[in-house]
Amino acid sequence: MSFKPANSIQDLQYFGEFGGVNPSISDSSTYTFLSAKTMFDTFEGNADGCYLYSRHSSPSNLYLGEALAAMEHTETANVTASGMGAITAVMLQLCNAGDHIVSSRTIYGGTYAFFKNFTPKFNIETSFVDITKLEAVEAAITKRTKVLYCESVSNPLLEVADIKGLAAIAKKYSLKLVVDNTFSPLSISPAILGADVVIHSLTKFINGSSDTVGGVVCGTQEFINDLRNVNDGAGMLLGSTMDSLRASSILKNLRTLHIRMQQHSKNGMYLAERFEKDGLKTVYPGLSSHPSHNLFKRMMHTEYGFGGMLTIDVGSLEKANELMELMQHKNLGYLAVSLGFYKTLFSAPGTSTSSEIPEEEQAEMGLSDGLIRFSIGLDADIERTYNMMRKCMTELNILVKKTTAI
Repeated sequence: MSFKPANSIQDLQYFGEFGGVNPSISDSSTYTFLSAKTMFDTFEGNADGCYLYSRHSSPSNLYLGEALAAMEHTETANVTASGMGAITAVMLQLCNAGDHIVSSRTIYGGTYAFFKNFTPKFNIETSFVDITKLEAVEAAITKRTKVLYCESVSNPLLEVADIKGLAAIAKKYSLKLVVDNTFSPLSISPAILGADVVIHSLTKFINGSSDTVGGVVCGTQEFINDLRNVNDGAGMLLGSTMDSLRASSILKNLRTLHIRMQQHSKNGMYLAERFEKDGLKTVYPGLSSHPSHNLFKRMMHTEYGFGGMLTIDVGSLEKANELMELMQHKNLGYLAVSLGFYKTLFSAPGTSTSSEIPEEEQAEMGLSDGLIRFSIGLDADIERTYNMMRKCMTELNILVKKTTAI
């Protein structure tokens, strides 16, 4: 029987303190002990089930981590205060001074800035490559390389990583493959395909209501223990701890993720097909025109579709801004960064979420000024949404108006 990620979440059973159908929230920063010896043992990591201080762990955070580990088919997981909190802790845990990272060139701007501008302070260098070319990835590996890093579906160009192929390279050179799966929860399971560590920004699709910032690291028990080590664990010492109330909120929303992702994907596919038919330069993994369409199909859990992210290119930043402002005015969504909300969100990534990447490098990777990134919402009538979007594009002369024969 093939792995079913939503079933793995659903099969977890938690009870609250008084028989509640949701687990009780541990709203405490510190925990008491009946004996001093138990406190000592807990500091030493030798007292299972005991809690010491909520920066170390809390019941609420462990419930959420257990559910996310079940979703990603890893031994365990550690939740963090943000997606960047997860990424930075993982990379600083895996790399020491003098080490080297090979990363996809198209990644979230904050991650790019961390690799390009911050880690060199610790003498950790990064080579950015076209992740879709395995020969380029292998050619960038040096004796100092410790990590291959990519996003399952890249932000914002929607390039698709061949996770099995990358895993084989990582194994060949004894590297760790770290995969950010934020754009494709449930649709792709990187750990099953060979990833060593899987990261999410929980802020996005997994939480789904744009009211919480969070992250998670999914991996082996040994690696998560290392992250949490009180003496040298990056997850522990960098202090990016998730609040228990937020963990509880995300866990509730996680239980409907499978339903939401199906609708995000259904709506994304509908709009992508029609935008492409209208002659717009459209990128969406579900389109046969996408260069990695067949690769995505081989990796995916088909019931969750190709995701809710698509891009169109309207030719210039001026046109992109005009269209986004008009669509917001017509209540078709919000001109906002982030993704995974019930309403459609749109932004021009070259001047927002990818603005940390220098303009010349944006041009080299194909990130144009006129590119608009859409996070497609949960619209019940996506045909109505399309018709209204098309009317906006026609009004701005982005599309030629359709004529109806009489």
